[in-house]
Amino acid sequence: MSENKRASFGGKLSVVLVAAGSAIGLGAIWRFPYIAGKHGGAAFLLVFLISVFAVGIPTMLAEFAVGRRTRKNAVGAFRSLSKRWSWLGYNGVLGALLISGYYYIIAGWSLEYMVASATNMLYSSPLSFTEQFNEFQGSWRPLFYAAMFILLTHIIIARGVEKGIEKASRIMMPALFIILIIMAVRVAFMPGAMEGYRFFLSPNFEEAFAPETIMMAIGQAFFSLSVGMGCMVTYASYFKKDNNLVQTSCNVALLTLLVSLLAGLVIFPAVFSAGLQPAEGPSLIFVTLPEIFKDIPFAALWSTVFFLLVTLASLTSTISFHEVLTAYLAEEFKISRRWAARLVSLASVLLSALTLSLVFDIDFLGIKMAGATLVDVFDYLSANIVMPVGALFTCVLASWVMDRSFVKDELSNRGVLKSRVIPVVVFMLRYVTPLLILYIFLRNLGIL
Repeated sequence: MSENKRASFGGKLSVVLVAAGSAIGLGAIWRFPYIAGKHGGAAFLLVFLISVFAVGIPTMLAEFAVGRRTRKNAVGAFRSLSKRWSWLGYNGVLGALLISGYYYIIAGWSLEYMVASATNMLYSSPLSFTEQFNEFQGSWRPLFYAAMFILLTHIIIARGVEKGIEKASRIMMPALFIILIIMAVRVAFMPGAMEGYRFFLSPNFEEAFAPETIMMAIGQAFFSLSVGMGCMVTYASYFKKDNNLVQTSCNVALLTLLVSLLAGLVIFPAVFSAGLQPAEGPSLIFVTLPEIFKDIPFAALWSTVFFLLVTLASLTSTISFHEVLTAYLAEEFKISRRWAARLVSLASVLLSALTLSLVFDIDFLGIKMAGATLVDVFDYLSANIVMPVGALFTCVLASWVMDRSFVKDELSNRGVLKSRVIPVVVFMLRYVTPLLILYIFLRNLGIL
């Protein structure tokens, strides 16, 4: 597709909402609360905040620079900069594929719980919430709801960049914030909520800078901002030439932080109000939150609203990695966008079915998992290998391999924009961010 025919996002607000939609998803609503709960609440929040600005924003800007300069899909973008670095584009496509292998399944949980709440099945069942969750996991319904989520994503992607992705983001992102604020106000009046605020907002500095907390915070910054898997490269290829990349990245990071903060302000006060443990784990919002809602008036309504929130957050992210794969197939194999979207959606359904059906033991390269599923495997590979590798070498390519003016030219729009932040970002990309990413990569592999 030639540059003059390539679709592009509309105004500055659309660019921010679309990019923020990719970043804000289950990472902010589902993963952040239970990871923060396991690592000291406010202590984790503090290090996460530093990680976003030290690692997340510079990496995002490197991906923005690559995508907008080339105006191509992830593979085509890196190939056009250097054929020897085209593997980095395939790494991004692989990351999007691996994440789609389990993300739709977890996203389907939110859809199931939204429906179960709206029909009052969640609260009328004689089973406990833990038993209901386990029963759901052992049924055919996870695949059904994963397929429904894939269908919703497909409908948006098939409509194109402006009519599909951009339009959906302009509706879903404001709705997500409105629901979060409503929920945050509601839980503030629950008895015992203050303990949750103290846990989440009062840091223990000894715990904050523990190696494990730092490692998890940097990893969460990757997960939350959708860097290292081709999403931001692909989206930036639809940016206009006059878009302010630094401003966009900061706005996306701030919106992501705001959602994570609001999610914590919803979940932790509610958890402490109910006398439950904040370190519940991945099932925190699917087992613990219904337990909390059942004791307040209009439980089914509040539960429906909350899981609608999780569904919207999930959908803004599934759109982004579906687009990575769709753009790759359409542009590299010269097929129509609609057919590319159909192939990606079909592959996603088949991959989800395979993911749910296989269970095995793993003992390989120091990785030991008993009774592991492909969800565990895909999550491990994407979070610990594919995304850090993609982020690390994108920074290296942009700041060391390319001409030294490459990043500066893109961030300044060829000298049009003047900002004291640009030299700082260039310095971070060359000397600080790659070392931090390398640290988390080696720690994840157990080498350090």
